[in-house]
Amino acid sequence: MRHIIAAAILVLAGTAATADPIEGVWQTQPDEGAFAHVTIVPCGGAFCGTITRAFKDQAEYQSPNVGRQIVIDMAPQGGGNYAGKVWRPANDKIYNGKASVQGDRMSLSGCVAGGLICKSQTWARVQ
Repeated sequence: MRHIIAAAILVLAGTAATADPIEGVWQTQPDEGAFAHVTIVPCGGAFCGTITRAFKDQAEYQSPNVGRQIVIDMAPQGGGNYAGKVWRPANDKIYNGKASVQGDRMSLSGCVAGGLICKSQTWARVQ
């Protein structure tokens, strides 16, 4: 029994150590006075992020966006870079997206016109 428990602990420790840099809980940059916590997890061969908490004027509130996917099919491109789609709650539009993770910061961009016009945010890792 001890061997089974020890093996399970090693598997769990190995899984945590190999988590992709984009995985985790991120705090968005404020957009029109509100920000959110987004949990990013694997989805298929890519990563998806769902709004798990919302804040306005520094207080948590029950946003209708909680539970909505904001990062969609972000596929690893190597070197901490990702490409996929992002949803902007402020205007309810989905954009071609890209992300770049460096330590506890992520630059996330939504682009139109083939990437010629982009709007970026910097998110901070919460967990």
